[in-house]
Amino acid sequence: MRKIVFATNNKHKLQEVRAAVCDTFDIIGLDEIGFHEEIPEDQETLQGNASQKSHFIYDRYHLNCFADDTGLEVEALNGAPGVYSARYAGEGCSFENNIKKLLMAMEGKTNRNACFRTVISLILEGKEYFFEGKVEGKILTGKMGEEGFGYDPVFQPNGFDISFAQMSLTEKNKISHRGQAVQKLTDFLNKK
Repeated sequence: MRKIVFATNNKHKLQEVRAAVCDTFDIIGLDEIGFHEEIPEDQETLQGNASQKSHFIYDRYHLNCFADDTGLEVEALNGAPGVYSARYAGEGCSFENNIKKLLMAMEGKTNRNACFRTVISLILEGKEYFFEGKVEGKILTGKMGEEGFGYDPVFQPNGFDISFAQMSLTEKNKISHRGQAVQKLTDFLNKK
């Protein structure tokens, strides 16, 4: 089985991607290559951050790897939090802090349309490839569900009457932004 490094310290993301990829590849985390630092992530776009992270690991370890960056883009907030989704409430903030800030910013807003976007940068044998996934939905007025992570409890994808946090991992992976991007990545890798 081919090994490929997922350049993330986020255990939830690692679990989601491993579940989506199944047995096609052995997805290994940064712990497994002995990397325990934070990876720089200071670009202005999701694609820029994903690329920065994958290059950082590839340049240091010379291992095939991929990294992602995900953003929640809310129409009523002019696309915010976007590239700053993970640190929307400030550096070192929790998922809970981000949700509270988002719900406060959305108070009184009738347009609750939003989308989640994920961009993956894959570096394979020194060459870079990009894959993107996107899911449209809306921001709920309060939290619903206990599963998932990040903004999952307040994001309801179009066509569903439940939040991401009320879905099983399998159900979420079938429709989610990350699930779509990972499927494109997997399809690409299966042809290599």
